[in-house]
Amino acid sequence: MTNMLDRFLKYVSFETTSDEASESCPSTERQLALGNYLVEELSSLGIEAEIDENGYVYGRIPGRVKAKKTVGFIAHMDTAPDMSGKDVKPRIIENYDGADIKLNDDFTTSVKDFPFLKDLRGQTIVTTDGNTLLGADDKAGIAIIVSAVEEILKDPDASYGDIRIAFTPDEEIGRGADKFNVKDFGADFAFTVDGGPLGELEYETFNAASCKVEIQGKNVHPGSAKDTMVNSQLIAMEFNSMLPVNERPEYTEGYEGFSLLLSMEGSVESTRMSYIIRDHSREKFEARKKLFEDIADFLNKKYKDRIKIEIKDQYYNMREKLEDHMEIIDLAKAAFDMAGVEPVIGPVRGGTDGSKLSFMGLPTPNIFTGGYNYHGRYELVSLDQMEKSKEVVKNIIKLLVE
Repeated sequence: MTNMLDRFLKYVSFETTSDEASESCPSTERQLALGNYLVEELSSLGIEAEIDENGYVYGRIPGRVKAKKTVGFIAHMDTAPDMSGKDVKPRIIENYDGADIKLNDDFTTSVKDFPFLKDLRGQTIVTTDGNTLLGADDKAGIAIIVSAVEEILKDPDASYGDIRIAFTPDEEIGRGADKFNVKDFGADFAFTVDGGPLGELEYETFNAASCKVEIQGKNVHPGSAKDTMVNSQLIAMEFNSMLPVNERPEYTEGYEGFSLLLSMEGSVESTRMSYIIRDHSREKFEARKKLFEDIADFLNKKYKDRIKIEIKDQYYNMREKLEDHMEIIDLAKAAFDMAGVEPVIGPVRGGTDGSKLSFMGLPTPNIFTGGYNYHGRYELVSLDQMEKSKEVVKNIIKLLVE
């Protein structure tokens, strides 16, 4: 596992945080540094590789034999803007004892908060130092894919068909597939290696939208504010109070959807709020968006048109497309079985590049990486589970030939 660990540690040394406020692609120049490094690494392995003008890395591997289908493997290079990804200092724990992990003097990854830690006993895990996220989402996926194809290429007895790989920017801000060149990629189907714990096999995601709310108030001196002042912050609080409390992320699970207030910034004069809206059901998803619009309409009547709302769809539930391609899921199940891994099939309470790619004509379910607690200081990854994911990737390639 040393090569894969070294590879992963190298990848997380790159700061690749994406930025939703940026309109460029990639949203941050720093993602290009990792992209260029990956092109050099793939080229050194004998893989035809390039990075395009939008920061997408593509690799093409001609098969030694003819397979029925060309498969692709995809991971993303950016890390979430929820927490800093700069100067990541990973900590490697071999033969983990399943106990609390002290990250630093202020923060501990405790078994009480994260009971799954007991299941990682005896494994080699990589954690943060508590000051940044780790970046296993999704640099673990990149390390798994590159390590898998490296081993296949170096095995003189390996039989494989055409393989395509790609590493995308800006997945964490919902744009990872926006400029993906499906036609030139040349795969019949693909897998994102962007899941969580051991065994995850996912072909259902949320339907997703973003919502921006702008509220214009009226600010005057408080000493003469009677019947004149309109405090935009109070209208914002009223807006948020009209959303169902029990349909927030902290109260939902499984197939239950939610809305989340991501940020709020304001003053008496003006306030801006940013939300995300999620649901697996397209019907319920549309109803959630309409609720936001109805609340805005109601408050605009009450406060004389002081609210502007903008809702943008981000991606849709890939199940709508993959239901017609269940042979891909069957292939993955067989690959899991060969690796001695029990598939854990359930809905992604999020999205992957595969959500959009499936609607762009490239059916793309998702498989596990062995990562946990993404997007924050408590993030960690199991190297043992990364190894199993690598086996699954290699098995998929083998099965396409057999």
